[in-house]
Amino acid sequence: MPISVLIVDDSSFFRTRIRGLINSHPELNVIGEATNGREAVDKTVRLKPDVVTMDYEMPLMDGISAVREIMAKQPTPILMFSSLTQAGARVTLDALDAGAVDFLPKSYEDVGGGPNALKRALCEKILAIAGQARRHPSSALSRPAPAPVVSPPARASSRKRYNQRFDLVMLGTSTGGPVALQKILTQIPASFPAPILMIQHMPGTFTGAFAERLNRQCPLSIREAKDGDVLRPGEALLGPGGMQMMLNGKGRIKVFEGDERLNYKPSVDVTFGSAVKYYGNNILAVILTGMGADGREGARLIKQSNGVVWAQESSTCVIDGMPSAVVKANLADEIIPLSDVARRLVEVLT
Repeated sequence: MPISVLIVDDSSFFRTRIRGLINSHPELNVIGEATNGREAVDKTVRLKPDVVTMDYEMPLMDGISAVREIMAKQPTPILMFSSLTQAGARVTLDALDAGAVDFLPKSYEDVGGGPNALKRALCEKILAIAGQARRHPSSALSRPAPAPVVSPPARASSRKRYNQRFDLVMLGTSTGGPVALQKILTQIPASFPAPILMIQHMPGTFTGAFAERLNRQCPLSIREAKDGDVLRPGEALLGPGGMQMMLNGKGRIKVFEGDERLNYKPSVDVTFGSAVKYYGNNILAVILTGMGADGREGARLIKQSNGVVWAQESSTCVIDGMPSAVVKANLADEIIPLSDVARRLVEVLT
């Protein structure tokens, strides 16, 4: 049965082009269109599409308001179209907070010209989001609830115990990552004894705004990484979008453009792999929700150095591609639901 899609945009040109891209895929079918947020809510409730593509700027009701109302009335995976600007980054992060599961850049040049790359990205995301939602109906639609800062546990854990100390924690993620990172980092205290590196697949114009948002929400000090930064306990650094982030010494960060042949900027594999030389078995790495398999080879290097790798449990992922790739390669020491990751980090490191 084809995956059904509702397109929401006030531009008839954009709706026509997106409809053509989606309907050209044999497994996808556009079942309706809406020109404003109010119509989007009504048609989502009535048509019950598998996925909604959503614009932000529309008459009567904007995209973020529409996302909130859809999630309240007819929870549905929503893919936002976003401009690659600082303002667009903030709007997109608001939409993800409201319940959207992922986003794509909105470029009239890509849509109007040779849209092969856009078609591939759009169809892949729709298929992945809908597939995950069908396998785990609650996973792609769950939102991070506010949670208190985690305190060290009063009783012994029934989980695995580790003999080594951990001098570095790394979190690698893609689709669904902004919400997952928010859920984890809001629950980690400022006294956390190790530095944290975050690798999130995200455009360069987005990571600065995302780091600022996390810093406002979290007890930890959080910022976008810069070349030459020094790692400190109680601080979390986010790899800049469009760049690669490596360690070029124990506790020292190198940010650079990297090889054009690498699919992901930043790449989880690149950061994970570079840390092994300096931290060896004192690494604890966590692979979170995301499409693809970035992080699997980096996790393999960490395991070869006797470090520890955790994977997010599949049913709690927006997309389980990245964690599942690590689990299938037998590289995961633990498979942990998203709601337990922060507690386990605090438990193991304190």
